[in-house]
Amino acid sequence: MTSEAFRLQRGTVRRFKTVTVGVMAGLCLVCSGQNIPADSGIPAKELKGFSAISEADLHKNLSYIASDKLAGRLSLRPGDDAAIEWVADQFEKAGLTPATVAPDGKASYLQAVPLVEYKPDRATIKVTLTRGGEATVFQAPQVVGAYKDDVELSAPVVFAGYGITAPELGYDDYKSIDVKGKIVLIFDHEPQEDDPKSIFNGTGNTRYATTRVKLLTAQAHGAIAALIVAEPNRKHLTNAERSAKIYVGGTVRTTPLPLQALREDELHIPGLTVVDAVAAKLLATAGASPSELQAGIDRDLKPQSRLLPDTSVSLHMKNLSRALGTSWNVAGLLEGSDPELATETILISAHHDHDGESPRAGTEPDLYGRQPMDIWHGADDNGSGTVGVVELARAFAMNKPKPKRSILFVVFASEERGLLGSYWMAAHPLRPLATTKAMINFDMIGRNETASPQTDGLITIPPDTTNRLNLIGALYSPDYDQVVKEENKNIGLVLDDRFDHESALNVFFRSDQFPFVLKDIPAFWWFTGFHPDYHHTTDTADKINYVKMAKILRLAYLTAWHFGDADVEPTFVANPGTTQNVATQ
Repeated sequence: MTSEAFRLQRGTVRRFKTVTVGVMAGLCLVCSGQNIPADSGIPAKELKGFSAISEADLHKNLSYIASDKLAGRLSLRPGDDAAIEWVADQFEKAGLTPATVAPDGKASYLQAVPLVEYKPDRATIKVTLTRGGEATVFQAPQVVGAYKDDVELSAPVVFAGYGITAPELGYDDYKSIDVKGKIVLIFDHEPQEDDPKSIFNGTGNTRYATTRVKLLTAQAHGAIAALIVAEPNRKHLTNAERSAKIYVGGTVRTTPLPLQALREDELHIPGLTVVDAVAAKLLATAGASPSELQAGIDRDLKPQSRLLPDTSVSLHMKNLSRALGTSWNVAGLLEGSDPELATETILISAHHDHDGESPRAGTEPDLYGRQPMDIWHGADDNGSGTVGVVELARAFAMNKPKPKRSILFVVFASEERGLLGSYWMAAHPLRPLATTKAMINFDMIGRNETASPQTDGLITIPPDTTNRLNLIGALYSPDYDQVVKEENKNIGLVLDDRFDHESALNVFFRSDQFPFVLKDIPAFWWFTGFHPDYHHTTDTADKINYVKMAKILRLAYLTAWHFGDADVEPTFVANPGTTQNVATQ
């Protein structure tokens, strides 16, 4: 679609409407992507697109996406609008087919993602425990959370262990309890996470460890809300503590980041996080201490769930403001060459938004209302993924032979606000999920992994990461993992699976492949790792390792070709069990 058509389409819906309140190494055959020898090992039919992947293009495009002009690409703000328009224009120039339909019935590269932006009144959030006729009120910082709608509800409390129902693992915290119409109190994370032999992916994460899945599970069992507490016997930071470390030493933000949610979501119950002391008081009638309850579950995976006698809780949550807006997933299709297999899909994705800008501390507007701004440029996160998807779209489109299966190129909206664009597309797919065979998701593919406050003491970082790529999700598709390894023989990156075997950083849940893993699609997050500039104003385009970034995209190009042409697609493993170390050979 042309830029003018894009602006016309978006102009009717864009503005807010205010409402009431592992390891393998190999020989690198190519550095510049040009003049690839005929005996390089790259199939002749793939050579033209492979050779077209250009470090110069990546530098040029990322310098624009991460520029001051785009003001940090905050979701529902003009800078992110410009990024959306740029991606749509690039897909059109590459010759991709628009993958969706606009409200006027015309073909479009844009899938609307309806959002609500809200500002919680954190000072008035309350959890009130009623027991023995007496009320005890807990407020921030003992209780934290937010929800897109105001909440006023009261109900008895049931302890539901880790809040997990995993039939394929033979584990169910809800098996012997009735939580319909009640509030559940649940532990964060998963059982036995320090045990390499645990059925819950050893020392790594499964799909059940994330808060969203725990809330969906509670909702499916009839609960009306959930209170979540970090496991009492944990050997890691709480999520709040870990998140706080990200911003150590960074620019002070004078305006807080807005909260956003999908207007229409399958999840419709609130969740609040409580500290250890609050959980201990709630569990005072459980007949066992919080530590004993966790130890009982972890010992032999037998649930310790129970109704808490004489324990009722009221939740109060109010928002100061609430506004509706629309962001956009950008999607273009490269149609497959085989009449039958073209109905099947390979997904290549990233996200276009970041954290925007904020008035610089200690400054005031001038006479014209202008004020110096601090900008969270987001070059690596995720400008690198955005321009990477565009570069691959261009490479595949200019390669005259096409894979048998179709490739859907997508750059998602509002990832930083909670994977909102990818959750929306997983719930409203543009192509059938049943015939989506694999997903390559880029999020931060441009830097060398280095120590930072977020990772200090939590994960070991190899001394040399200049040629290293982390792959996340291999335990759910060893077939996919083997394809990447085989194709890497022509590229020579060092492949690393460390993040599949740790649980302190919650990495598995933190990018746009995860909503598709929840739909049983083989989906990997391609990731070069954290660094001190992550979510800081200093994440700029001049710090990108463009040589490594181009190599990663060449590996993804070959991998996508394999998925697109192979007779046998990668399988999804719903129960990884104790399968370990599949990405390190």
